[in-house]
Amino acid sequence: MLLHLSISQFTLVDQLELEFGPGTSTLTGETGAGKSITLDALGLALGGRGSAELVRAGAQRADISATFDISDHPSATAWLESQELDIGQEVILRRTIGSDGRSRAYINGQPVTLLQLRALGEQLIDIHSQHEHQSLLKKETHRRLLDEFAQAQDLAAETRSRFKTWQDQYRRYRTLASSAEEAEARRHLLQYQLRELEQLEMSEGEIETLESEQRQLANAGDILSGSYQLAALLSGGEGDIAEQLHRALQLLSAMPEQAPALVEVTQMLDSARIQIDEAASSLSRHIDRFEMDPERLSEVEDRLSAIYQAARKHRVKPSELPALQRQLQEELDDIGTEDALERLASTCTKLEQQFRTTAGKLSQLRLRAAESLAEAVNQQLGDLAMPHARVALALQALDKPCSHGLEEAEILISTNPGQPPRPLGKIASGGELSRVSLAIQVVTAQTSRTPTLVFDEVDVGIGGATGDVVGRLLRQLGETRNGRCGQVICVTHLAQVAARAHRQYLVEKHSDGEQAWVALRELKNGERREEIARMLGGQPSPQSLAHAEEMLGRVP
Repeated sequence: MLLHLSISQFTLVDQLELEFGPGTSTLTGETGAGKSITLDALGLALGGRGSAELVRAGAQRADISATFDISDHPSATAWLESQELDIGQEVILRRTIGSDGRSRAYINGQPVTLLQLRALGEQLIDIHSQHEHQSLLKKETHRRLLDEFAQAQDLAAETRSRFKTWQDQYRRYRTLASSAEEAEARRHLLQYQLRELEQLEMSEGEIETLESEQRQLANAGDILSGSYQLAALLSGGEGDIAEQLHRALQLLSAMPEQAPALVEVTQMLDSARIQIDEAASSLSRHIDRFEMDPERLSEVEDRLSAIYQAARKHRVKPSELPALQRQLQEELDDIGTEDALERLASTCTKLEQQFRTTAGKLSQLRLRAAESLAEAVNQQLGDLAMPHARVALALQALDKPCSHGLEEAEILISTNPGQPPRPLGKIASGGELSRVSLAIQVVTAQTSRTPTLVFDEVDVGIGGATGDVVGRLLRQLGETRNGRCGQVICVTHLAQVAARAHRQYLVEKHSDGEQAWVALRELKNGERREEIARMLGGQPSPQSLAHAEEMLGRVP
């Protein structure tokens, strides 16, 4: 339910704060006063289209915020949770538009996309515009209205999803079937290449290890000869490094008095002697274990040759062969096995069956709801001064199934007795179409999941007793729907509709000669009577005031 609407620097609005409650609220005022500006701003906060022209002249940006109570709206709460947005008893939708045309959207203070703002807004408010009856000329509108009345939106969404899944797999099947020969040739080539690489059994990092071992084995003689020479230099006999260090230490110890610097020298030379002894021991162990292995060298070189040859064949670096093997395997998996086409055909058949099962359930719901919807609309048409009009909802089976099911829905109408029902656009006049639209909107609104309904001058072309019926219907919608307290906001020019509302707001346009601005305030008691009188006949008179008092007194 809409609780609060804040509008700043929007077209002719400087600053406007509005509080809304349950029931039916009407917005009235002189023609051209800007009654629809409020709903335009609300539509913008719900993700509607915006532009720089909507920013008040001289302002930097327009800012609109709408606060809703969602404590009794589990689907909105679930949507917020799915989007990882803040959840509470209330939700605030905010939209800003800069003078440069840039737009920003927020939900509970967190930046969101316009698609997200629109997705949540559609769950909170349903806006019926004065031109909406034109959409009744489109069959997709007929289907949408029928599904809403049948409470089949979830099943319709499931039908669309199953159809998409089926068609996606079917397109994949056709692609695979059209290139079956080419895919088969590619599969055989991949299998051959993979067998070669699998036989090679090359592991990650193997090439680096083999190249290092090959260099060591190939230079084994030089390494061993150098090792012997180094061993002799370190501790091989007279004059070696170990002996020289020993003599140096003896000279230091023979000195009668050692300065601090000489003590430090002694320590460093003694440490060097220990390091030399350890190096000599390690070198000795290396020489003892070192082997000349021509056979191993031959094995390593043969292995390297096989790897280099495979790398040249596939035109990659030797180290890239394991990655190439994985890549070829993935491509083979994508092509599938030889029976992939058959399995994919079987999958398509199962998916089609699942779609037709779901679509069949949807068809049954539509069939049952079509008669009830037509009956309810016909009853409303009688109250709207079209007693001889009869609406029927025809369901025509499609030659080919589509995303919305197995049939097409179309609203037909007969405006005179004995006349067969025909499409709306070929029978109904503009005024009749407007009343048919209102009747359908009133009927479908009673089953709508959306807590707030907005009507923007849907009563155009209606007056007299019919206007009183419209006012009564809108009040009923505002009192209760689906067992919950309802909320209806309506822009109207009819006194009969305004008098039936639970509360009434007056929209006024002011000007100081340089600028114009729109103001809006709730009317109380005598103010409301005067506005109803003005709507009845211009300037209030004793007669119109008395009539207005009578109209307000009829409201239960």
